[in-house]
Amino acid sequence: MKIGYARVSTRDQNLELQLDALTQAGCELIYQEKASGALAARVELDKLLLQVRPGDTVYIYKLDRLGRSLKHLTDAINTSSAQGRLVLNLFASLAEFERELIRERTLAGLAAARVRGRVGGRKPGLSVEAQRTARAAELLYKARELSVDDMARSLRICKATFYKYLHHRGVALHAQPLPSPVTTTVP
Repeated sequence: MKIGYARVSTRDQNLELQLDALTQAGCELIYQEKASGALAARVELDKLLLQVRPGDTVYIYKLDRLGRSLKHLTDAINTSSAQGRLVLNLFASLAEFERELIRERTLAGLAAARVRGRVGGRKPGLSVEAQRTARAAELLYKARELSVDDMARSLRICKATFYKYLHHRGVALHAQPLPSPVTTTVP
């Protein structure tokens, strides 16, 4: 069976080119995902590795789609000839080298931006929507009518985010626990 694997690193990237090439190669089954090649565990790749049987052929658009480190690539592929192992190791070394170059360029670019006074990442503070949710969290917390679990659930946020919002608003936490969820037993 011909089995294909397609991967892009970010949600903004598109799998179409790889999927077209794998379909044209005659792949009967194609696993696809959006995950960094630096990750050791990828859900769809793991599924592919469980599916593949002796005699199957795995197709990828480029070697770096399978992984970006020599260890990852050699763990995932078992070649049967000396020539195959040599070629795999050469390509894997090149893929790892390319990843390191990208990393070095990225770090150099960030350092150059910092020298110019630019700082990357999110702007400090909360978005307008998060500010509204933080205000609602504060009001609910001060009312002391619900448990923290219920308040977070009603705001559709996790408890950690709920507490982060309270901290952002400067709300002092109560020493006494908030009420527990009410349960009733029906006779």
